[in-house]
Amino acid sequence: MKVEGRIFGLGAIFFPITAFAYWYLSHDPIGTTALALSGALAFLVAFYVLYTAKRVYPRPEDRLDGNIDEADPEYGFFSPHSWWPLVLGFSAFLVVLGLIFAVWLLVFAFTLLIVALVGWLFEYYRGEFAH
Repeated sequence: MKVEGRIFGLGAIFFPITAFAYWYLSHDPIGTTALALSGALAFLVAFYVLYTAKRVYPRPEDRLDGNIDEADPEYGFFSPHSWWPLVLGFSAFLVVLGLIFAVWLLVFAFTLLIVALVGWLFEYYRGEFAH
């Protein structure tokens, strides 16, 4: 976790410097605020990751003598056949389009969003892949 913390630490240094240069060259308050807040967020993540790295047992990726076979072989459960994330992303896209362009689209978008969430949640409780 130390490597990840250092990467975010570099972001915490880079973004405020970039925000200062951006403000000096453009005098744009929105972009400057976005860059400054990106630096603050990078600092928060770097602090949390580095603080957590001190408290937990070092991972094999953090040790110089670590081997690949020492890593956890199970990273989680993934559904390579699932189409629900695509439907959920499309429905979120429609929600944003509805908020921007046409409020009537929100009815269809939220309906599709709820169907996609329920479908993804209960994907393994019915059909071909039921437990």
